[in-house]
Amino acid sequence: MSREYTIVEPGSPESITRTEYSMEEYIEHFSELVELERKEEMERHEREMKNLSGWEREKKGRAVLNTRARDEGTALGGKFIVKFVRKDGLPETEISVGDLIRVSKNQPLSDDNPSGTVTEKTNYSLKAAFDERPPDWMYDKVRTDLYVNDITYQRMLEALENIRNLKGKKRNLILKLLGKIKLDSRDVEDIYLCNQTLNDSQKEAVTKAIESEDLHLVHGPPGTGKTVTCVEIIVQAVEKGDDVIACADSNTAVDNLVEHLVSRERKVVRVGHPARVTPVLREHTLDYILEENSTYQKAQELREKALDLKDEQDQYTYPSGKWRRGLSNEAIKSLADKGKGSRGIPPHKIKEMAKSLEIKEEIDELFEKVDELEKKAVDEVLDRVEVVCTTNSSSASQALEDKDFDLCVIDEATQSTEPSCLIPSIKAGKLVMAGDHKQLPPTILNEEAKQDGLSETMFERLIALYGENIKTLLRVQYRMNEKIMKFSDREFYRGEIQADDSVRNHTLSGLVKEVPEGKFRDVLDPEEPLVLLDTGGNMPERTRSGSTSKENPGEAVLAGELGKSLCQMGIKPTDIGIITPYHDQTDLIEKKIDEENIDEENIEIDTVDGFQGREKEVIILSLTRSNQRKNIGFLKDLRRLNVSITRARRKLVIIGDTNTLSSHPVYIKLFDHIEKEGKKLSVSA
Repeated sequence: MSREYTIVEPGSPESITRTEYSMEEYIEHFSELVELERKEEMERHEREMKNLSGWEREKKGRAVLNTRARDEGTALGGKFIVKFVRKDGLPETEISVGDLIRVSKNQPLSDDNPSGTVTEKTNYSLKAAFDERPPDWMYDKVRTDLYVNDITYQRMLEALENIRNLKGKKRNLILKLLGKIKLDSRDVEDIYLCNQTLNDSQKEAVTKAIESEDLHLVHGPPGTGKTVTCVEIIVQAVEKGDDVIACADSNTAVDNLVEHLVSRERKVVRVGHPARVTPVLREHTLDYILEENSTYQKAQELREKALDLKDEQDQYTYPSGKWRRGLSNEAIKSLADKGKGSRGIPPHKIKEMAKSLEIKEEIDELFEKVDELEKKAVDEVLDRVEVVCTTNSSSASQALEDKDFDLCVIDEATQSTEPSCLIPSIKAGKLVMAGDHKQLPPTILNEEAKQDGLSETMFERLIALYGENIKTLLRVQYRMNEKIMKFSDREFYRGEIQADDSVRNHTLSGLVKEVPEGKFRDVLDPEEPLVLLDTGGNMPERTRSGSTSKENPGEAVLAGELGKSLCQMGIKPTDIGIITPYHDQTDLIEKKIDEENIDEENIEIDTVDGFQGREKEVIILSLTRSNQRKNIGFLKDLRRLNVSITRARRKLVIIGDTNTLSSHPVYIKLFDHIEKEGKKLSVSA
């Protein structure tokens, strides 16, 4: 039976309830949550199909118009394989292998439209598998719509199912993730750190991670160097001969790991689609390295031969649709040998179909050999590297399906759901995760899945399960002026974080030319790192027609004017960020910045969620909410506040209505802190 218990972690604003699971309960519980989330994404695509034209969907990369379908026979499990071809090539599209697509004449929401799973993608075609025989109308000009980005959900569900069959150290790790057996540690000799610049808390995290036999967490508040610490843990493991897989949920975070490891001269391969990799790191991708591999080159020669045969095959009638007439491949070949027709099919058509089948068999043999050689080439590359870097989801890609590792390191683990973290975790006997559960959790679309625990990460659950001993807190931050840092430190990290000397007192002085005269002179004082602009209820919020988001025109004007003034002071636009909790306010600020004749592409404007993991020299934060009811909406999620106020390095300007926001006690404390440590100014419309 599952068991619920409540903990209050020091520094947490409220208690957190966790549940212990048996293995079967764990699999069932999280499989249900993944399916709920999958269904939610499917429904969102349906809403988009209803509201956008096919052309608009194609422009967004979520549909392909004017394809022609061709029957490719059946596959294992009785699946019906259909190939969708467009002669001028596929447009740029999000649709990829593993995704669920919906096929239609041009009404994708009709109940009669079949759905299939993409099994192959080229520049000119998509191949998909269908559970039931497709209707005849599908073999004409059709459109294919992305129904759901299914591959990640499939990999989560497969990982959950696979934990039943794990053995040895990998099984022990899963049992420890479930709290079924005790954690182990071992004594290690004095460690020689390859990175001698690490601070004491980073050194402690590295040492404890190495001493652990199975599991350790690195808790890294903003700016404390989680990734640098992870990299040292990886290097230490490599030095003792371990195979390591290093992951994160996002491509950006994975690229960050690759960049650090390359700078440390480690042999790294980045597994993932090259288009999703930072261009400067492309030479470290598996695809790039394979281009120089002789085994892979041989595979590509055979692939070209197979593609030439496909062109030849297109000259002959393929047995599908009206030409198949229920005839098996063997029957077609037999009739061709005898020079006979059948069921209204003339002999010359039978011969064409037999020739098409003959060529197809040769093509299939070639592609089988191609698959063998490509797998061998991938193994040759992976055997020569020290670290494999990939996203959580891509750790289950075909290139890594048979690969086991000694250590799995997951960076930014608190931005990943538990099933996402499980995908790479089951490939190793030891797991190290780095993250900060005081910042924003992963985004969950389905409210029921969110309430039932999908937004609570594996990182948090393990702290609840094992307590403080399982994690090391990084205590020195290298981002913020101390005055900017102090409130977050006291409210979320028990006052244990300190600013490094290199940033403790840094301000905009030295980066600016001069402060322009005018109403913002006190706000822009380069020696003052922390400023609150109190609108005092004079700039009310509003809601756009048809929207559930919020915007505040007065605050948007202020943010735009401040951005312009900062640029006039000599601050580079790329060093300025404008943050707001609401998408509609983001859009409104972008318009105001444009009106101020500032290149909005250089001043980054985004929601709090979009800014997590980022930093700027100056941050302008528009809190947006201002109403007589003192309703602050999801600003009550204090993790959103923590992210907001910890993005700035040298200066943080907060624009907000203290009358409305003081309905929450933590915002009262924030405003008191700014009055004591910084500068509070009143502003009117």
